[in-house]
Amino acid sequence: MDAAELTQLLTPAGMDLLDRTPSVSDGGEIVRVVSRLRAEGHDPALVAAVLTQAKLRQKARGKFGDFAARMLFTEAGLEQATRLQVAAQHAGRFAAAGLGRVADLGCGIGGDALAMAALDLDVTAVDRDEVTAAVATHNLAPWPNARVALGDAASFDLSTVDGVWMDPARRTSGHSDTRRLADPDDWSPSLDTVFAAATTTPTGVKLGPGIDRDLIPDTAEAQWTSVDREVVELALWFGPLARPGIRRAATVVGPHGIAELTGAADAEDVEVGPLSGYLYEPDGAVIRARLVGDLARSIDGRMLSEGIAYVSSDRAVVTPFAQGFRVLDTMPLDVKRLAARLAADDIGTVEIKKRGVDVDPAEFRKRLRLRGRGRVTLVLTRLEGRHTAVLCERLTDVAG
Repeated sequence: MDAAELTQLLTPAGMDLLDRTPSVSDGGEIVRVVSRLRAEGHDPALVAAVLTQAKLRQKARGKFGDFAARMLFTEAGLEQATRLQVAAQHAGRFAAAGLGRVADLGCGIGGDALAMAALDLDVTAVDRDEVTAAVATHNLAPWPNARVALGDAASFDLSTVDGVWMDPARRTSGHSDTRRLADPDDWSPSLDTVFAAATTTPTGVKLGPGIDRDLIPDTAEAQWTSVDREVVELALWFGPLARPGIRRAATVVGPHGIAELTGAADAEDVEVGPLSGYLYEPDGAVIRARLVGDLARSIDGRMLSEGIAYVSSDRAVVTPFAQGFRVLDTMPLDVKRLAARLAADDIGTVEIKKRGVDVDPAEFRKRLRLRGRGRVTLVLTRLEGRHTAVLCERLTDVAG
């Protein structure tokens, strides 16, 4: 979306048309809506912009829930936006620290600023892109304690606020078809600029979860967050925003709500031992935070192999920090033998997990030629140096 399209969309007629246009995804439905709107005499460019927004609003419900129905988006902005449930956790840090005036630098479409404003924080949201800033202005309009400024995050006067939240642009500029920038010096603002700000002002910063850990300052609390088993971000917290004694945190968001595992440093792994009755796959946030050892100790577990994040225990434990499986059997990782075994057991649905083996799960599943009615989980990994298939069933399935 360019500035001209946004200007047309933000007119009373454009917003009315958008509000009257249903969410569309099916190709045939899109054609019918386009035909109807053009027959009503609407400008083709406006129709295209409205349909794009209708589709983005539908897609955005997973991140913003009912709020998406009144928001505007760019394709890249939605992709990079913080989920509202996670943004609320960010905002809560500032509120708990008593930081009432917050700058959201690199605000994008305004997801984090929205959550801060909802907690009655006074928010100044800044973005250097004109279209993105205009979209954020629309999205934050319901909150009088939020304002949007067009400008460079690196030149913002930090003395005007109590705390700052930064989400450095880690992709090339544009509203669609952007690419990732690998070098932190190319981010906007650069990582050096972010860390310099953190030396003078309470700061939180959102980064990609796969960032080189050597870049994480010793002074920061590093918090990896997963949502429904997908690791979505790394947040670094400085000054009063960092919790005393905590330098590593894994925050797991799911049907259970929000759970957190924390540590003063990377946890030491437990010893490698034999596979027993139960196998656990730690959540990705726990793995990224290097707290697998603490998780294993909490369930009386042991590592299956050096450097492979699977844990075994004699106990059946339901925990938000790992997916648990009851072990049924083990076999050599041989596709023909596995296919024969699954056929004999009338297995037709297989969930495949793997660590430490070079296997394409989709291709491997095809070679199993499944035709039965039952289901099983196959964990493909290394045990005692050998490639092994572990036949399991989920503890949640057993409980159900």
